Amino acid sequence: MYDLVVVGAGPYGLSVAAHAAAAGLRLRVIGRPMASWRDHMPAGMYLKSEPWSSHLSSPDPGHTLDDYCAAQGLRAEHGTPLPLAAFTGYGLWFGERAVPRIEERTVTSVRPQGPGFRVETADGETIATRTVALAVGVMPFVRRPGALAALPAHLASHSSDHRDLAAFRDRDVTVVGAGQAALETAALLAEQGARPRIVARADRINWNSPPQPLHRPALRALRDPHCGLGTGWPSWVWSELPWAVRRLPGPTRVRIAATALGPAGAWWLRHRVEGVLPVVLGRRLERATASPGGVRLDLAGTDGTRTALETEHVIAATGFAPDLTRLELLDPLLRATVRTVRSGRAPELSAAFESSHPGLFFAGLLTAPSFGPAMRFVYGAAFTARRLVRGVRRRVGGTPPPAASRAAALMAR
Repeated sequence: MYDLVVVGAGPYGLSVAAHAAAAGLRLRVIGRPMASWRDHMPAGMYLKSEPWSSHLSSPDPGHTLDDYCAAQGLRAEHGTPLPLAAFTGYGLWFGERAVPRIEERTVTSVRPQGPGFRVETADGETIATRTVALAVGVMPFVRRPGALAALPAHLASHSSDHRDLAAFRDRDVTVVGAGQAALETAALLAEQGARPRIVARADRINWNSPPQPLHRPALRALRDPHCGLGTGWPSWVWSELPWAVRRLPGPTRVRIAATALGPAGAWWLRHRVEGVLPVVLGRRLERATASPGGVRLDLAGTDGTRTALETEHVIAATGFAPDLTRLELLDPLLRATVRTVRSGRAPELSAAFESSHPGLFFAGLLTAPSFGPAMRFVYGAAFTARRLVRGVRRRVGGTPPPAASRAAALMAR
């Protein structure tokens, strides 16, 4: 029986696996490395976070984004956006060096069995393990507007459905949303020959300010501190004190996770959108129906007015919502009985990211209503990995091996 099976190999799964391997746990890691980044983000995107706040986490040195960029001859500098392709390459590089073995397979079922769990894969293997860490990324939790639900895929899609936007060349495309995904998708569409517009409920587009210098006078730094999620004291609390967020009442945590660090575009994207692309603001998508030309969108204004527009395709860049009921690989009875954060659909977690079912741990988006908005970003992976693996070790009674044993495990890949 294994000590831990990590399901998922994105930034959170890889970081948890690196710490688990260093702790000497008998480990399996199953998932496609960096799948969301490789398969579900359009080519040409950039990383929104600063490079110094985008490291994956390993207890051993030599695995940072800076280390990768230095080895590849790339620049990873504060205030300079990093191509998403470079960050994806970093995740693959990290997995090859910091994790003993990653099995690129699909987990179809996780269910209780005796004192642990039974994990089943699509190719028929059954794995017995004492604990499980579900680090499944964001794709199970795609948020699609209800108004688009009845439309076929050739008329309506989600921004995460597209790796290549070239297929929309010369087509009229409406992008719904006002966050980074919507704004950057629309900009890329235009730059690849499509005719995009942006439709959003917000009455204005919010833009992040260019980052302040890392080295500033002490008083200025105290007033507006840097942190993993930007600058300012609210962001500092969300990024540096997730353990304190967890101690807040459940409804408060749910609200913070849903509203803090709301939709906004990166400062470096603004010149590619503002004054370049048509933007329809203050309009809620009320209904979408197929029409001879593609799709008719009925929009409701905040002032009660209603308008309609015709488009050939709609892309909903409306993000992801943590919802345990949509995690289909988890046994239905277990899914229904895991305690959730009050007034929400995310699991209530211990300080070690363990659910109410002993041995079942979570990492990533589903943990945001417990630990705050840092869990929506790569920056939260380090906090998660350290605490989660300590929790697994307490559950299985493990002790860390000497450094030589850790090195041998990695060499034996």
